[in-house]
Amino acid sequence: MAAAAAAAGREEPPLGLEAVVEEAAAAAAASAGFRLTAVRREPAVRLQHGASGLEPLAWSEDHRVSVSTARSIAVLEQLSDVHSGGQDMVIHRTAVPAPAAACMLKVGPKKEVAECKEKFASSVDPTVSQTFMLDRVFNPEGKSLPPMRGFKYSSWSPLGCDANGRCLLAALTMDNRLSIHANLNRLQWVQLVDLTELYGERLLEAGYRLCKADTPCGELGDFPEFQRRHSMQAPVRMEWSGICTTQQVKHNNECRDVGSVLLAVLFENGNIAVWQFQLPFLGKESITSCNTIESGISSPSVLAWWEYEHNNRKMSGLIVGSAYGPVKIIPVNLKAVKGYFTLRQPVVLWQEMDQLPVHSIKCIPLYHPYQKCSCSLVVAARGPYVFWCLLLISKAGLNVHNSHVTGLHSLPIVSMTADKQNGTVYTCSSDGKVRQLIPIFTDVALKFEHQLIKLSEVFGCVRTHGIAVSPCGAYLAVITTEGMANGLHPVNKNYQVQFVTLKTFEEAAAQLLESSVQNLFRQVDLTDLVRWKILKDKHIPQFLQEALDKKIESCGSTYFWRFKLFLLRILYQSMQKTPSEVTWRPSHEDAKILISDSPGMGSTEDDQEEGTSKQASKQSLGDTGKGVDIDDTAEDSLHQSSDSGGREPMVEKLLEIQAQIEAVEMHLTREHMKRVLGEVYLHTWITENTSIPTRGVCDFLMSDDAYDDRTARVLIGHILKKMNKQTFPEHCSLCKEILPFTDRKQAVCSNGHIWLRCFLTYQSCQSLVYRRCLLHDSIARHPTPEDPEWIKRLLQGPCTFCDSPVF
Repeated sequence: MAAAAAAAGREEPPLGLEAVVEEAAAAAAASAGFRLTAVRREPAVRLQHGASGLEPLAWSEDHRVSVSTARSIAVLEQLSDVHSGGQDMVIHRTAVPAPAAACMLKVGPKKEVAECKEKFASSVDPTVSQTFMLDRVFNPEGKSLPPMRGFKYSSWSPLGCDANGRCLLAALTMDNRLSIHANLNRLQWVQLVDLTELYGERLLEAGYRLCKADTPCGELGDFPEFQRRHSMQAPVRMEWSGICTTQQVKHNNECRDVGSVLLAVLFENGNIAVWQFQLPFLGKESITSCNTIESGISSPSVLAWWEYEHNNRKMSGLIVGSAYGPVKIIPVNLKAVKGYFTLRQPVVLWQEMDQLPVHSIKCIPLYHPYQKCSCSLVVAARGPYVFWCLLLISKAGLNVHNSHVTGLHSLPIVSMTADKQNGTVYTCSSDGKVRQLIPIFTDVALKFEHQLIKLSEVFGCVRTHGIAVSPCGAYLAVITTEGMANGLHPVNKNYQVQFVTLKTFEEAAAQLLESSVQNLFRQVDLTDLVRWKILKDKHIPQFLQEALDKKIESCGSTYFWRFKLFLLRILYQSMQKTPSEVTWRPSHEDAKILISDSPGMGSTEDDQEEGTSKQASKQSLGDTGKGVDIDDTAEDSLHQSSDSGGREPMVEKLLEIQAQIEAVEMHLTREHMKRVLGEVYLHTWITENTSIPTRGVCDFLMSDDAYDDRTARVLIGHILKKMNKQTFPEHCSLCKEILPFTDRKQAVCSNGHIWLRCFLTYQSCQSLVYRRCLLHDSIARHPTPEDPEWIKRLLQGPCTFCDSPVF
């Protein structure tokens, strides 16, 4: 640890009035360079129960916000809905309920445990009886004490861990039950495994020893042994690692790469259990291994993964913080994991026992512009201060620079979050003040520029209980309750999750255009800002249109075509008339009578022509691409524009946008068809029949004379040679008639039976059960056991129009 670097990085306020004035002037000058304007984003979501636990708010990579409460985990999923014309953020709300039964840790046979509890409760030694009765780890049911319901902590896995390729949720209850949940059908959360129960069984089999060389454990009737067995399986925190690759040996001795993820669980006695799960995680059968590490940290309080990559060599470790102050990295030996190396010994980041508890730790991977190498920034909330440590590997070894940032809050930090894309850190205290810290690299280490965000200027007088930043840094979610009014505390507390913007529309659009991810679903927070702007202004800004057209011409990636489709759909929705009445409310108006049928009234050719033109225009507006719902609201907008004397321009504008949407959808469909045909050509033999309507897809691609794609023509020529004049048509399951491939969305037989087509394989879905895109753009069939691996891989893909997963 370099003392000079620590001194250079330390940011402590100097003493004296002149120094305070200089610091204020410097802060004002610094904040002018990165002025942040926080704007409130509706709606505010009211929680049914109060927030509970430390760090009650977490934002996943697939844009779901988990809120730990006293009865459940409320999950708020952010959607960038292309079918809604409302300007508010679209949120889908679900919940993970707390278990009804209390969790009892396994410390021995049930009969013996019951006898020991009765013995300790009636002990004449007050140090035993009172310690036992007041410790909720021993007595989770409470009896005379209030029940320990609710959640202590929740943690999201990386994207791509469950059966749908989304995030798993690890939940820790107040009574020490650690379980993993998955949202497989969007409406219900399912518990996949109870890790507390499994770990207790492992300890019971091992005799409550970490290894066979340990000394035999004492009798359960001894109170210290009773405490030890509880503390070695009572979780404090848990954190997920990034997805890593392991090698699995098949029956024919071939090796194949299998994705896996690690979950580290920190216990009260300082031990860390590292669970390894094979992906996709389906349950108990997906558990590969569980190893226990002794950290040597007394009174541990927080845990985080340290993952470092240097010259294509990956290193991993666990950062553990103590309630007494120390912070250090524990080596983790990842056996059978490709490309991973481990530390030789623990690395102490902060060793002083200064009684400042470590509340939260974040590790952010960055690139050092002066050293020209990767580095890791570790930040930890310690009381009202932020401890930071910069780690980088050079020829001399691992370099550690650390210091504290002071003068941020007058109260202890209650929550901290970080934007891992640019390294920005956000901290908040309970008085409604949020600090934004931006790391600035220097020759030796780094410094922080910080800015105060007063939530009272956005929400009014509030108290804050937790914050979380969205994956791309566009929004900040905040748990708030009412603050003091006229010097008085509120009678009732209403817990709400509120959102503020951290980026402008221009910043979000630029980030979407230059994105390395090239996936709209993984950038929902950015697309929501763009959606909000277009719905307010009712047009796409000219600079965005021109920049997007240039990207399409120069790159041609389908990502930019999907981005263009998204903009056109939002533009179409912005031009629809907002319904003045609730759509489900029945109308009490009398039925209208046609003028031509009314007695004493004649019909003219002009009236008939006008009625026909109205009907034709309405029908043409209804023939939109899949996923764009154009119904009577389009007709309402036409009537509205006709009242103002501008009906014809509005009709022409809507028809023009509709034609552009159809053209972009057709381009995306053809590109995906080429990909499907490429997979067919690579994985089939001569005259081999598959579930994919190969001949129909080829004919559909070649049916349009205006479509001249040399790559497609060459590919189709090779496939037709392979098929050797075979057609392999699809047949209707009801009448056995041939299903012609004339439409990319549906198949209609000669008897009028209609079947929707799978957008991933273009096979007709002739079953009652199928999957649907998250935004209801398209449908897809379920994989079957008869499908080969390459077709199963195709069926795992996202929506070709919006990148959303399929359920």
